[in-house]
Amino acid sequence: MQPGLRIGVFFGIPLYIHPSWFYIFVILTWVYGLRYVSLHRDSGFLGLLAGLLMVIGLFSSVLIHELGHSLVARSFGIKVSSITLFLFGGVAAIEQEPKTPGQTFQIAIAGPTVSVLIAGVLILMNRFNSRSIIGDVGDTLGGINLTLGLFNLIPGLPLDGGQMLKAIVWKLTGDRFKGVYWAATMGLLLGWFAIIFGLWTALLGESQGFWMALLGWFVVQNAGTTKRFAHIQQALVAIKAGDAMGREFRVLDANLTLRQFADDYVISESPSPIYFTASKGRYVGMISIESLRSIERSQWESKTLHDISQPLTEIDGVTEKTSLLLVINQIEVKSLRRITVLSPTGGVAGVIDRGDIVRALAGRLKSRLSESDVRRIKEEGTYPPDLPLSAIAKAYSDLS
Repeated sequence: MQPGLRIGVFFGIPLYIHPSWFYIFVILTWVYGLRYVSLHRDSGFLGLLAGLLMVIGLFSSVLIHELGHSLVARSFGIKVSSITLFLFGGVAAIEQEPKTPGQTFQIAIAGPTVSVLIAGVLILMNRFNSRSIIGDVGDTLGGINLTLGLFNLIPGLPLDGGQMLKAIVWKLTGDRFKGVYWAATMGLLLGWFAIIFGLWTALLGESQGFWMALLGWFVVQNAGTTKRFAHIQQALVAIKAGDAMGREFRVLDANLTLRQFADDYVISESPSPIYFTASKGRYVGMISIESLRSIERSQWESKTLHDISQPLTEIDGVTEKTSLLLVINQIEVKSLRRITVLSPTGGVAGVIDRGDIVRALAGRLKSRLSESDVRRIKEEGTYPPDLPLSAIAKAYSDLS
């Protein structure tokens, strides 16, 4: 579920406001309103309205900045699901990673470019209207847009400059993950510097120090998450279906009658495993309990499993060499509980479900995961809340 309040759609992109944004809206309206009242003592209530106008202009500037990213991304065929404004600015939710470092760089630089252009226009216009209260509002907005554009060029994730650094390293090394690690590491270093410096200045009585420390914490959290997700993506690309598959299935004789199948397996085994059929040493297909139920019981004595087997060529399957990242995408796109892994000869090598995926990933990352957790994931058919593998895999799907 998208956090925040949906307030409209711009260029087909839903716009949301995070609850944290309302706090800064009220605070800044009050602060700038008092500032304009003090600068224009004869303005009265008009000064407070100017403060409100300034914050609305700030809201619009951040929105246009994010639209710059979004529209360039859409020009490359990348879907933008939403734009969300929050305490520290805004974020455009781009569903897939850009396919090339060039696209990444162009998408990243679009936002700061728009902000600097807005700043130039406002500053130029206010040269002819600088003494009025509206001129002061425009001058303030021009300075904010210039700061927004230049600040976002700092080379560390999650800032736009971090995306540009990622693109440059990716282009030079040919390795997207190296780009992410460099940019995320720079983001972590810059974030911790902001936290330490901000707290130090706050202790010396500078109120801005607290906001700098808070901004640094935001950068650290986002850069750390980005680095962790990239590490997971890299592991999912490296792990193959053959490494993660299990053999929790039965192979039955395709000539077995439906009555024998029901009596010997369906009734006695709970929960029912996955069933495949074979005849003369070759796999025939896959059996589903729903297929059995679709046959009249009066025909169970005469019909065999061969009659209800779904050929392997018609079921959802992957090869043993398929990356786990593509396995996840196929499972999620088709809403499957599991997928069949086929051998080079066209037989069944194994099956993979979400529990198998998490177990293999934990082994690769040397994370602790109990078998009880694996069983729970298998039964529930969902990934752990702190491991959104479907979103992580989807973001990288066009690159793998």
